Formats: sequence, structure tokens, C-alpha cells
Amino acid sequence: MKILVIHGPNLNLLGMREPEIYGHTTLEDINASLKARASEEGASINFLQSNHEGVLVDAIQEAATNQYDYIILNAGAFTHYSIAIRDAIAAIKPPVIEVHLSNIYQREEFRHHSVIAPVVMGQISGLGVESYMAALEAIIRKTKKR
Repeated sequence: MKILVIHGPNLNLLGMREPEIYGHTTLEDINASLKARASEEGASINFLQSNHEGVLVDAIQEAATNQYDYIILNAGAFTHYSIAIRDAIAAIKPPVIEVHLSNIYQREEFRHHSVIAPVVMGQISGLGVESYMAALEAIIRKTKKR
């Protein structure tokens, strides 16, 4: 099983950026936890973080040609307006799970709408860093059911 985790804009600042919302855990901490859990299951997991929309679109498109089985995506602010990311997800075969650290529905009104939600397998938000782990656990369970 091959999994790609894509982190969008400003997630490189985790641990420093608005800790009252996002906590003190760094992106490196999240990646290390996911890697350890994936390793327990014999899964391959890779990570990409970018603040650039085109880089994220390219990564989503390349995930299909690199034969990833799943993508975990935190598109950050692009969640709310990037039709390019939405279209890239719709164009590929690997299922995508959308994750958010904060509960986007308890925040500013503009964050309540996800343009990518209609084309992803599922959405997990509001669990802090556990949002990522919940996505990974869902993938593990789905894979074991096959």
C-alpha cells in the first residue's frame, strides 16, 4: 500500500502559527507519527508540503502515475476556493481523504465551504493532529477489508 500525504499552505509553520487553533505539534512531528503507524502496517508513506497551488495540483496528478493507493490531503486555505485542486482530485483514480486540524465549521464563515469535499472519499476535521491519524486509520481499515 502506497500513501501520499499532501500538506498545503502555511502548514510548514505548525507549532508556531496560531497555537491556540493549531496546537504546538510541528509538521515534522505529524509526519513522524504517520510514518511510524504506516510502517507498523507495512505501508509506504511519502510527504509533500507546498505553499504553491500548482505544486499541489502536480503532486495530485503525479500520485496517480506513481501508483499511490490513497492520498491524505490538507489543502489549507486552498480548500475553500481552489477549483484547480478540486479538478485534479476529480481527474485521478486514487481516493483522497480531506483533513483539517481545526473544525472548519466552527470558524469564520468563509471556511465553512470546501470546494474539494464533493470529490473526496471523506472529510475529517476538528481533531487536531489526530485528524491525520484518523485518515490513516480509515485507509488501513479499508485496505484490510479488501
